[in-house]
Amino acid sequence: MRILFLGDIVGRSGRVAVVDLLPSLIKDWKLDFVGINGENSAGGFGITEAIYNELVDIGADAITLGNHSWDQREALVFIERAPKLIRPLNYPKGTPGRGAAMLESKNGKRVLVINAMGRVFMEQLDDPFAAIERELEACRLSEHADAIIVDFHAEATSEKQSLGYILDGRISLQVGTHTHAPTSDHRILPQGTAFTSDIGMCGDYESVLGMNKDEPIRRFQTKIPSGRFEPATGEATISGIAVETDDSTGLAVKIAQVRIGGVLEQTRPGFW
Repeated sequence: MRILFLGDIVGRSGRVAVVDLLPSLIKDWKLDFVGINGENSAGGFGITEAIYNELVDIGADAITLGNHSWDQREALVFIERAPKLIRPLNYPKGTPGRGAAMLESKNGKRVLVINAMGRVFMEQLDDPFAAIERELEACRLSEHADAIIVDFHAEATSEKQSLGYILDGRISLQVGTHTHAPTSDHRILPQGTAFTSDIGMCGDYESVLGMNKDEPIRRFQTKIPSGRFEPATGEATISGIAVETDDSTGLAVKIAQVRIGGVLEQTRPGFW
């Protein structure tokens, strides 16, 4: 199975880049499954139903969230009628939506997508390690699902790496999201799980985490907020990870970074 997972879409710049490019990537790379983190897609904060529908229409098979899940209040309602929208699994019981979803790939395979949020330097939600374990006890790779993907939305690379080794051999791919800066530690772990600490963002990197740099810099220098954070509007870089799995096991056999457009060094998977 050919899987592409794209990092946090930040604002209009990131959305435009993804909308313009993704359909051709699906066709040219013959992608079977596309995941996108969409928690910053609406003006940098949250997601709307219109944006969700737009991403689904261009080929997204799963859209994950994070700590900005509810910044657009409408998400609390429309998530119930958005089967491909997945919020962190470890939100408290009774939170709207779903933290895991069994979805169908473009080639008819079963793909379990789990979204969880870390707790180091983050909001203190329920234990993500235990929550993910419960999901994997109920759904085993190659037995109940042809692929399993975990989006771990977390700040600390240590927390992401620890989870990666815990899940190694039991899932196809673990991506880290949230920090908006791609790490270069992408690899296939010893037992066959593709892993990277953070896949970066789809947004303007001539910025501070996708935001116009003036206000963040001012706050660091003066400790005084003087305005709102606004998404940067320059050319975006599409950042993500490409993975190919073994159809018989669901484990990864190939992994590569994806960076297209904008100011970062460009890279595409050489195996497709």
